[in-house]
Amino acid sequence: MSDTSKEVKIVDGNAVVDNHATYPDVRPGSLLENADSLQRRLNNRQIQLIAIGGSIGTALFVSIGGGLARGGPFSLFLAYTVYSCMLGLVNNCMAEMGTLHPVSGGFVRMAGKWVDDAFGFMAGWNFFFYEALLIPFEITALNLVLSFWRDDIPTAAVCAACIVLYALINMLAVKGYGEAEFWLSGGKVFLIAILFSFTFVTMVGGNPRHDAYGFRYWNNPGPMAEYHTTGALGRFEGLLAALWSASFTVVGPEYIAMVAAEAKRPRIYIKNAFKTVYWRFGIFFILGSLCVGIVVPYNDPTLVAILSGDQSGGGTAAASPYVIAMKNLGVSVLPHITNALMVTSIFSAGNTYTYCATRSLYGLALEGRAPKFLTKCTRQGVPIFAFLIVMCFPLLSFLQVSSGSAQVLTWLVNLITAGGIIDYIVMCVTYICFYNACKAQGIDRNAFPYTGWFQPYCAYIGLAWMSTIVIFYGYSSFTPWDVGTFFSYYTMVIVAPILFVAWKVIKRTRIVRSRDADLVWERPIVDAYEASFINPPVGFWTEMLQLVGLKRGVKDVRRDSI
Repeated sequence: MSDTSKEVKIVDGNAVVDNHATYPDVRPGSLLENADSLQRRLNNRQIQLIAIGGSIGTALFVSIGGGLARGGPFSLFLAYTVYSCMLGLVNNCMAEMGTLHPVSGGFVRMAGKWVDDAFGFMAGWNFFFYEALLIPFEITALNLVLSFWRDDIPTAAVCAACIVLYALINMLAVKGYGEAEFWLSGGKVFLIAILFSFTFVTMVGGNPRHDAYGFRYWNNPGPMAEYHTTGALGRFEGLLAALWSASFTVVGPEYIAMVAAEAKRPRIYIKNAFKTVYWRFGIFFILGSLCVGIVVPYNDPTLVAILSGDQSGGGTAAASPYVIAMKNLGVSVLPHITNALMVTSIFSAGNTYTYCATRSLYGLALEGRAPKFLTKCTRQGVPIFAFLIVMCFPLLSFLQVSSGSAQVLTWLVNLITAGGIIDYIVMCVTYICFYNACKAQGIDRNAFPYTGWFQPYCAYIGLAWMSTIVIFYGYSSFTPWDVGTFFSYYTMVIVAPILFVAWKVIKRTRIVRSRDADLVWERPIVDAYEASFINPPVGFWTEMLQLVGLKRGVKDVRRDSI
């Protein structure tokens, strides 16, 4: 080629070339964004809102009531605080790996790359089923929340509408998904702000009854509830029940790991997203558990009746403690606003699970752990065949037409919870192997874009904690023994090792030795992509101002040198 000083500038994904006719050999876009067919189109504000609210759905607003009823307000607060701190240790591991290697499939492919191919196979299929089964869970919850307004809303119609909308949003380019999640996640943040404000204002007397109830319910009926048995043991089992509730509700690092492969400037934007996880845990989950224990007593008749199955239909709002508290205090309009925002919140969570299930299946196919045809992407970078398979799972939501929403919710929660905890165990084991490989190969981790603190001890503590949770969270099935309950709790725990052993025997895989682990992988492609940007990163608030027409000239500008 002649005149190698000529450059192609790529502005927000579109090639802009000067005097192209004079230089016909210029090839826009020859610098790769990824080693595969996914496209980096998610901008800073979209990533941050997905990190903040993408995974917040039914559990924080609805299912948390079960933890309160079984454990009491103090047990709930303590359980959510401890579990959030422990998951923060896992996030610390994932942040270092995910920022350095923002690859398609996230931690699923890392597990196969640095631990064992069979471990990656197990991790990938576990995560896929975990995400895919969460989709019908959210649709089922959506139907239950809609029953707040009326009982005669056709269940099948709601299920069908959700499936069509999820399909339309996820068939678009990833930028369309990112934009939808930005606004839906913004609605979640607004809803949480409303609920926290409601808690504070009403507890100091700003309610129709002018009752400054404060922490009354921590004294009467008390801070800790008895569950399963009585006395001190019953209170301890109540704490454990609240802990199981937290293990289903508090999530986060896995979703950022999944969007990393489609994020612009991942070394900057994804790193910032992982950092937001810590204060998100503190504000949303820990403070949220405190608020729930303030506004409603654990023995509230409505809450207890709904959870025991004695009451359902209109007025339940899917057992949301906040809506129950509003009705108890005689607040008239706010329950409808809360319920409307809750509907969008639950819909958004299902949308995120559809996205993550599709990308995890795509990541499995890239490594040969799923059929190769699943790697086929559209021109917009959507894994089309993986997406079509994922869209079969929301059809399970039609089970509620005959079985009832509450029962289907219970089945799905029990099946899913273990899968989520296994994901965190995988992250910790993968990080330990990654850390050992860095040490064996003499690589300075301080040179990485993000360096985890207090490692590898964070990984070991996180691994021990999550392993303990997954072993004991279904202990109630033993007292008394119940086969159906046992399998509903431990199916994923049993299936995971079977998947690992089966793939290991069939493929004769070996554990990756620390000195042989591939720590380069796709780093050169990401490094070159990051280096192609001409301008500094666009800030979150700059992108927010662009929504209202300000600072429109500030954009991500890349070059493709020839």
